Amino acid sequence: MNLHRCALRLLAMLPLATGGLVAAEELVTLQGAQAELLCAPAGGAIVAFRLKGQTLNPLNWEVPADIAQSQPKSTAPRGHFLCLDRWGAPSEAELKNGMPFHGEAPYATWTVEQPPRESAGALSAEMSCLLPLAGLRVDRRLELDADGTVFRVTERVTNTARLGRVYNMVQHPTIAPPFLSADTVIDTNAREGLSQDEPPPTSRAGSPTWPQIKLRGAVRDLRRLETGTEREAVSDVTSFVFADGDEWGWVTASHPRQKLLIGYVWKTADYPWLNIWRYRQGDKRLARGLEFGTTGYHQPFPVLVRTGRLLDRATYEFLDANETATRSFLCFLAAIPEDYQGVANLKFEQGEIRLLERRDAGPREISLPCQFKLGMQ
Repeated sequence: MNLHRCALRLLAMLPLATGGLVAAEELVTLQGAQAELLCAPAGGAIVAFRLKGQTLNPLNWEVPADIAQSQPKSTAPRGHFLCLDRWGAPSEAELKNGMPFHGEAPYATWTVEQPPRESAGALSAEMSCLLPLAGLRVDRRLELDADGTVFRVTERVTNTARLGRVYNMVQHPTIAPPFLSADTVIDTNAREGLSQDEPPPTSRAGSPTWPQIKLRGAVRDLRRLETGTEREAVSDVTSFVFADGDEWGWVTASHPRQKLLIGYVWKTADYPWLNIWRYRQGDKRLARGLEFGTTGYHQPFPVLVRTGRLLDRATYEFLDANETATRSFLCFLAAIPEDYQGVANLKFEQGEIRLLERRDAGPREISLPCQFKLGMQ
């Protein structure tokens, strides 16, 4: 094991949000030759992913202090966290019994089952957590390419109860300033969508198509986050599905002025929905969630069960007693030129991730070596 490049270490203070520091905590740290990945056992969040030698961290978001203080748990969601066993609010009865928003996973204390180590060109660590109210166990494996800028997360969710149950699992990567600004552009291969503030569509035909969607009475281009004049914070969520023939779903956030791009790719069979959260206040862009998961309907389970499907996709999953479901995704960083115009297409094949630029004349291609596969662990 290379102790310099990967370690579970005690960091005295770690900057996670702009101008903010958190108290000392142990972080699972994977340090490769080109990138660094940090994950917090408190809440299980990926709190930093950055190029080696750079401070810019797209995943530096933290819950605002006023919201964090209202949470029933001492740990608050941050960075890239896992929503499990649900996405969104519990029912009123579940809330009275202690079920938090987005489920127990982002508030749980995760156990480090395997400290960081290096093997076969990858740095890896393993974590787990128990969700007592949900009756679920999560086992996670983190793997960072020792010489690249790609990491893979594989998560196994087991129903430890004696009866089957419905559930949802949504990855919640959240970008924030300074990476999030007027220059930040979001791209994806998602297609038809819906707004969580509007009645759900009855079919995919005639539904809005990425990136255009109607919000607060006006059609918005979701590739960028506009500002406004409101004094109060404004939040909205839109959800999208992928074409029937798309094996991979992907989403990228690029910031040409800062010469950095972060992206995710996953199997649409694992995560058929992409949910876009936008959060701003006046002229301040506060957060954008790039949330891919098993549902695209931000409602408690009673509503999901009555609804069944939206846009020809399921709104929940079922896990039988003692059954285990395994899902994985890739995340990557790429250096980009200052005149980069965004991603038109992503190809994942033959040991590399290829990004084709969204440019009319002379689109450029970025190729990232990738030793990891999806759906074959």
